[in-house]
Amino acid sequence: MLNKLSNLFKSGKPSPEQQYMQQHQIQFDAIRGYSVDGIVMNDLAERLEYFSNRKLSNFNDLEQLYLRSILINEKVDLEIATGRYVTRLNNNEENLNQFKILIEKLNQYYRKFKRDQ
Repeated sequence: MLNKLSNLFKSGKPSPEQQYMQQHQIQFDAIRGYSVDGIVMNDLAERLEYFSNRKLSNFNDLEQLYLRSILINEKVDLEIATGRYVTRLNNNEENLNQFKILIEKLNQYYRKFKRDQ
């Protein structure tokens, strides 16, 4: 870990992971968790819990999010297809499509940089 930090300061050039995070506007804060496109993902935790069948309660565990994303996407697609939106979550077609995009960005980040570590 210390070597990674020292190499980062020596090179002055952002790593591929940092470049990816900047390009996709992904940030991580130890308190708030991940933010994507300026949206704090844990603010959407209730929606995540609903679509993951209460298996996930926050976005901090990217591995579990990655493993459960097929189920989440299927449930989101079903809700969009039927047009029967859960009103207590303020769901509508636009924010559900945005939700899927945000999850996909986190999944790609996990797949490229975190999965094999």
